[in-house]
Order: sequence, then C-alpha cells, then structure tokens
Amino acid sequence: MKAGIVGLPNVGKSTLFNCLSNAKAQSANFPFCTIEPNIGVVNVPDSRLEKLEELVNPERVLPATVEIVDIAGLVKGASKGEGLGNKFLSNIRETDAIIHVLRCFDNDNIVHVDEGIDPVRDKGTIDVELQLKDLEAVEKRLEKSKKASRTGDKVAQKEVDTLTKVIAGLEGFHSVREIELTEDEREFLQPLQLLTDKPILYVCNVDDESAVNGNAYVDAVKEAVKGEDAEVIILAVGTEADINELEDYEERQLFLEDMGLDEPGASKLIRAAYKLLNLQTYFTAGVKEVRAWTINIGDTAPQAAGVIHTDFEKGFIRAEVIKYEDYVHYGTEAKVRDAGKLGVEGKEYIVQDGDMMNFRFNV
Repeated sequence: MKAGIVGLPNVGKSTLFNCLSNAKAQSANFPFCTIEPNIGVVNVPDSRLEKLEELVNPERVLPATVEIVDIAGLVKGASKGEGLGNKFLSNIRETDAIIHVLRCFDNDNIVHVDEGIDPVRDKGTIDVELQLKDLEAVEKRLEKSKKASRTGDKVAQKEVDTLTKVIAGLEGFHSVREIELTEDEREFLQPLQLLTDKPILYVCNVDDESAVNGNAYVDAVKEAVKGEDAEVIILAVGTEADINELEDYEERQLFLEDMGLDEPGASKLIRAAYKLLNLQTYFTAGVKEVRAWTINIGDTAPQAAGVIHTDFEKGFIRAEVIKYEDYVHYGTEAKVRDAGKLGVEGKEYIVQDGDMMNFRFNV
C-alpha cells in the first residue's frame, strides 16, 4: 500500500520524505530501505512491538511498513502536461492515498511559486489540477457508457447516471471524495482510480513556534477542508529533519521537548498514513521473531492468515487469538492459556487491531 507526497514546488515535500526516510525518526533498531530514489518503505512506529520484544526476547523484530512515494512538485497546468504534469499525475494514480504538504510558514529566503503565502490558495491550485485530470477520465468513460446504454443495458444506464453526477461535482470544483455517492455508484468509479477520490492527509509545514498549536495559516486550512473527511497534521518539517540528523537519541529527545513535542511529528504522520490507508496490525510472537503484520480493517482470520502465506488461508482451520493487553498482563502465552484468556476463532472472526495470533491450517 502506497501513500504519495504531493504539493507545489518548495513547500517541503522532499524534506518531509527525507525526514521519514531517516530511520532514527522511528527507531534505531528498524532499518529504512529505499526501493527507488523516490520510493521508500517506512516503518510504522508502534510501542506495542517494543513491549513484546521485552517480554519475548526474540532473535529479531519486524515492524509494519508503509510505502511512501515522493512525487515531484505539481504546477498550474499539470493536467495539461505542464511541468511534466502527466508523468507526475500518473505517479499519483498509482498510490492508494495522498499526503498533501502545504506551506504554512513565512520565510523570505524560500521562494514561493506564487506571490505570498496562502496554503488555502495552494491547496486549490493542486485540487483544480487533480479535478481536471479526473474530469478528463470520467468524460472519456461516459462516452463508452452512453454507447452501451443505447442498447438498453440497464447497468450501463446506471453508470451513465453516476458519471454524469460526478462530472457535475467536478465541474463545480468539488473533489470526488466530497460527492455523496452510494456503494453501488462507487463501484462504477473504482476502475478509474480517480485522483480526487483517494483518501487525503494534509500536512501543514510550519515554523518551530507553531509546531504544537499551529497558526493562522493552519486554522485557515482546517476550515477549508471541513467537508472533505480529511485529517490535518502540523509538522515543522525542516527542524524535524535537522533533529533526525543528530546521532544521539537523548539529544534528539531534548530538542523535541524544547519544541513542546513528546515524539517526532514524522512518527505521528506515518501512523496517520497507515490509518488513512485503512490498515491495521496484528502480531505473531515467538523466540525466532516478533512481527507486526499489516491487514485491512475488517479482514477475517483466514484473510489475515493469507498475509503470512496463501496456504494458510486456503487450508485455514482455526485461529488462536490473544488480546495484546492480556498478553502484557500475564506475560507469557502459557499463563494466558491458564487464565482462560486464549480465544479459539473460526473463519468468520474479524481480526482486531493488536490481536496476537497463531493459525492452525491443513493443506
């Protein structure tokens, strides 16, 4: 699952990417790896893993991860190919969620592509480019649907109605995620991978003084995104990147405390991106390995087992489930069993975030 970082040039996208890519931002034990120059696999900070490591003392610990893509700065006219816009927009299409960085600080030494600092205007600039690209894709699809509907195809007619509704919304400068659609209507849109239908997280890049409570720019952004079902995070990206360069953990913590922060903002952002992607974690724990496995919220026990190996899902018999809190309370699996706190679950069981699981299967 990928989240793409987007924004205008010079708003702090690459600095944020580099900040996330620095393993010290999460944990000294877990490495960051780069697949390509602009794609990184970032560990999801999770204090539960540290506790399990302490209790189990395994040979290794493997955290959950999120793939982050650094997409070059979009400019006005990107939907028409300006500034290699088509390439960058296709990069966004391949992601599952968007992290939109907005400049919310004043600094005369850092040039802005437009006159003055106005994050709401900047958001609008990117929105329009993404909406225009979506409009192009929906109109193209509508032509095909209309041809099919003329033959009396009722499903095609429903698709025509849905696409017409979406076009009206886009022409009114509304992103697809803001348009009220039924589940059936959304099914027609899925193959199109519309840019403005992707879940979005806004990152307000602020100065040090605004790192805790934000500023007037942040307030304006929060007001502007009210109808979008989007999350807004405040981050002093440049300063956090500088802090991550420090070798000493204690020194990094002191700098964060001076800013009024209890943990790196990058850690909060990664967890928010994980949530944005509709993901959750379950654990397996043994002397060889303690591991966080990534699944979709709502996945069943067999689907969770399939993340380890497809054979586990095909031959699923049952799952033995321990709640994380119970494991921490009793300290070992044996003590959890003795206390009657180990659950035996079948194929219908919906896995909960933090479940510790053993799978029984037969192939």
